[in-house]
Amino acid sequence: MLDKAVGVLWATAAEPCGLAELCERTGLPRATAHRLAVGLEVHGLLHRGADGRWRPGPALAELASRSGDPLLEAAALVLPRLRDVTEESVQLYRRDGMHRVCVAASEPASGLRDTVPVGSRLPMTAGSGAKVLAAWADPATQRAVLADATFSERTLHDVRRRGWAQSVAEREQGVASVSAPVRDSSGQVVAAVSVSGPVDRIGRRPGARWAADLLAAAEALQHRL
Repeated sequence: MLDKAVGVLWATAAEPCGLAELCERTGLPRATAHRLAVGLEVHGLLHRGADGRWRPGPALAELASRSGDPLLEAAALVLPRLRDVTEESVQLYRRDGMHRVCVAASEPASGLRDTVPVGSRLPMTAGSGAKVLAAWADPATQRAVLADATFSERTLHDVRRRGWAQSVAEREQGVASVSAPVRDSSGQVVAAVSVSGPVDRIGRRPGARWAADLLAAAEALQHRL
């Protein structure tokens, strides 16, 4: 079965394909090809676009990048510390076009959590992580995001002014989060680090509670870069 799954990955690597094309390229029965493709999609190894075709997923790039990526190496040290301080879920996001991709995460051992698996692709139109990445994006990206976003241009101005963003029930009902920008050695924003959890526990002003710790974590990440 592993050989068949690898065959599905190779089939989509050459060119995105739908189920019929996938069966033709791999020689697999329709049910088997569909089951494998959906399973790989669940784990982020494949991604199905709006056209219904599968293509290589973000988890493949994530697996490849974990070797020698300074940001991920820094995250492996900094994120668990932030998790222990806040006792909440923490994530690191990078922007990929009109999506933000979770490239690292650290979850508390127990309790109700906001689990975002590594490789998850979330929209840039809602949530504190999206606000941070949009606030320091190029003007064309900002305009495209704001066309469908739950937040406004004024919101992005406020994010740049105070240096962090928060959200309550924007991306998902019952979830609140706060995020801060992570910069590289040249000062460019390359990621957003976030703390998220249930609104009932974090409250409706998560920035007042966690912004200082989040900014310290962002600075620690930048220092290690």
